Amino acid sequence: MTTSPERVKVVVIGAGQAGLSVAFYLRRFELVADQDFVMLDRAPGPGGAWQHRWSSLRLGTAHRVNDLPGMSELGLSFDTADRDLPAKEVVADYYGRFEQHFDLRVRRPMQVRQVVNDGVDLQVRYEDLAPQPPEEQKAARGLFGRRRKTFEQPVTPAAPQHELSTQFLVNATGTWGSPFVPYYPGMADFAGRHVHTSDFSDAEDFRDQHVVVVGGGTSAIGFMLELEDVAAGLTWVSRRPIDWLDQQELDLEGASAAVAMQDEAARSGRALPSIVSGTGVSKSRRMAAGIERGLLVARPMFDRIEPDRVVWEGEESGMARADVIIWATGFRPDLRHLAPLKLREKAGGITVGQGAAWNDPRIFLAGYGPQASTIGANRAGRMIARQIMAMI
Repeated sequence: MTTSPERVKVVVIGAGQAGLSVAFYLRRFELVADQDFVMLDRAPGPGGAWQHRWSSLRLGTAHRVNDLPGMSELGLSFDTADRDLPAKEVVADYYGRFEQHFDLRVRRPMQVRQVVNDGVDLQVRYEDLAPQPPEEQKAARGLFGRRRKTFEQPVTPAAPQHELSTQFLVNATGTWGSPFVPYYPGMADFAGRHVHTSDFSDAEDFRDQHVVVVGGGTSAIGFMLELEDVAAGLTWVSRRPIDWLDQQELDLEGASAAVAMQDEAARSGRALPSIVSGTGVSKSRRMAAGIERGLLVARPMFDRIEPDRVVWEGEESGMARADVIIWATGFRPDLRHLAPLKLREKAGGITVGQGAAWNDPRIFLAGYGPQASTIGANRAGRMIARQIMAMI
């Protein structure tokens, strides 16, 4: 089923921290949701990427979540949120209330497949991922509601297709939908499980198994702490030495350096560097205790993977048994739907300055590069909304 195209001034893809921030400022400029702008989000509910995180994660143990602009109007703040509840539940609740209060009318679950040029406008092609009513499923199977041949597989009804024409596009899809796993020899021969951060649900899933955790950031450290009394064997490896910081939160100097590093990469069209590689890891009391008892001591990266182990060669020669390898190796910007616009540079990234794509003034990337933090996303929302309003 294909609906007739709509036309709006702005389409915002993604309803996480960056998308909601942009939408808030568009509303402040008196644009009306579903009339002047449309928000599309692929998730089933509010909360951005936080709704997909593991249940044991708490706000006090994760990167700080800054309040969205205007959240104080609701009497809400993450600084005073319940630390005993899963972070995913708190963020989903607060973001949901935010959407309702500011009447953002987010359309979900909607998966954007392509953004293409359509004359002076952009055409956004997306599909509705919501389960279809039984009568529509029956129509999709055919007039008689059965397969044409008994040996055919059941027909999966196609998701309803939609199109939007827009003057401006704000891409706020973040990174959660694009997990990154580096290649190492022997990966395909591993008899155990490869698990990425985005797949981690509960430490109990790994009880009595030998687990290797790969990564040098807070997610890898969190997995180590959660699995300590659960896994039969636990090994931590990192591609670079861990730069432990004695303060519990990243200081202003470190944060500024990280933002500058991301901004320089975005402006030059290079692939974005890892935040942790440029800032280090702020050491909480729990982490310090883990270091003291010898848990949080990372080995150098292994050289290859065998069916039941990882292997080091040379001076670090040795092996560690592995039933599971958890790849806490981060994410890449989720930009596949923008491929038809040919924005990507040979250096691997998109040239972005002040939130705008330099190769196409109709396109803005919120939460990209220096705006990836919650506070950066808030500032970007105001900056991007102002630029759009100046051109409408």
